[in-house]
Amino acid sequence: MKHEAATAAKSSLRSPRFIGHSVSIRQIGGMASFQIRFLLRNGIAALCAVSLCAPPALAQSVLRDAETEAFFDEISRPIVAASGLDPANVDIVLINDKSVNAFVAGGQTVYIHSGLINTASTANEVQGVIAHELGHIEGGHVIRYGDGMKAASGISIASLVLAAAAIAAGAAEAGMAIMQAGQRAAIGKFLAFSRVQESVADASGARYLSKAGITGRGSVNFFKKLQNHEFRLGIPQEDSYDRTHPLSGERITVLEDTYKADPAWEAPINPKWESDFQRIKAKLQGYIADPNATLRDYPETNTSVAGHYARAYAWHKAAYPDKALNEANILVSRNPDDPYFLELQGQILLESGRPKDALASLRRAVDLTSNQPLIAAIFGHALIATEDKNNLTEAERVLRSAVAKDNNNPFAWYQLGVVYEANGDTPRAALASAERYLMEGAPQLALPNAATAMAGLPEYSHDWIRAQDIKLVAEAEVAKLEKKRR
Repeated sequence: MKHEAATAAKSSLRSPRFIGHSVSIRQIGGMASFQIRFLLRNGIAALCAVSLCAPPALAQSVLRDAETEAFFDEISRPIVAASGLDPANVDIVLINDKSVNAFVAGGQTVYIHSGLINTASTANEVQGVIAHELGHIEGGHVIRYGDGMKAASGISIASLVLAAAAIAAGAAEAGMAIMQAGQRAAIGKFLAFSRVQESVADASGARYLSKAGITGRGSVNFFKKLQNHEFRLGIPQEDSYDRTHPLSGERITVLEDTYKADPAWEAPINPKWESDFQRIKAKLQGYIADPNATLRDYPETNTSVAGHYARAYAWHKAAYPDKALNEANILVSRNPDDPYFLELQGQILLESGRPKDALASLRRAVDLTSNQPLIAAIFGHALIATEDKNNLTEAERVLRSAVAKDNNNPFAWYQLGVVYEANGDTPRAALASAERYLMEGAPQLALPNAATAMAGLPEYSHDWIRAQDIKLVAEAEVAKLEKKRR
């Protein structure tokens, strides 16, 4: 357990602040374009097969950061409310993927790629993307995705029957022509269905921004960036017939007319959101980009908050802890009560082998954020890393509070398991491990830990029942995996 703890700490937190873990996401938007390319290569049989099954789940790496999640919540809240959805039920999730993309995949979660944040210049541009994706959620487009595939497969099956009849009658060439024409018609039918959904989401997003009193300038500007990307790739701009999305130029024309007629077009940009966005963008680049690239984009002459943020991450990632800590100290000196500056300072100290020195900064950050669960998980880790048994009681309290507020944090569950094991509470250590493994998509590891927890916990107690729930879910997931292997 101790060796595992050291390994997890090293792998999960190589650079400060962002916590990454893999989850399974049914990426509807991305799968649509993949399926069309697959159909074009493999024809009618593939179309029939795809139409009869849901797209496979894709493993994606989720990036979690307290400040970033608070930012997404703040800039999306008025748009979500304008859409008629409850902001408390909508999540904006950051995916570690350099491509410029955002998507929904069922439920009320919007997934945004890190590449989109890197490409965007303003928070208002990100709001335009969020508004569009909320249009997909409100319109139930993921649920209706199968309708488009069903209509396309109906055309292709009909053409297959006609082609078979022609071939049987001795007209082989005519039969093949019918089959190919049906194939093309089926693909065209699905693409048209997809383009209509995208246009509806564009219009819905514009309506939400208007109702929220937020300008659509960012939305238009971001589409212009996408259009420039299409120009660089040499994508023909004459016709969107063979595309899942309308051409960016077509969307810009429609949206500009809509937005410019709206009083919100002249609404001022929120300066706090824009300032916060520059911080988020800088720390994200510092975390995922090559340190040399980050230091080139944010040179020493850049003395802004974003500049210090980016360099702190870059120096830490490049294994220059003193330089990283110096950047963090400058930020804290500018604003000693900024919890995210304190969190950064504390985590650099922690990962530089100075957990005791990190405690004051992290404890203050936890207090300032009312025990924000992601920050609390790092604080709990620091308390454990001091190897002082007197800190275990506080670590358990902090970590239990963290998982109570945010159950979807495998790192916090892992650290809580370390505390339980150190205290000799093996059943609850096993329960914490079961929670973590199930969350990470490893039911084969969650299952034995859940069984161990059930064997040692009082029967029908709250923790015993939770262990039983995990065992049942894990058994079902393991059965699915075994079935796929056959």
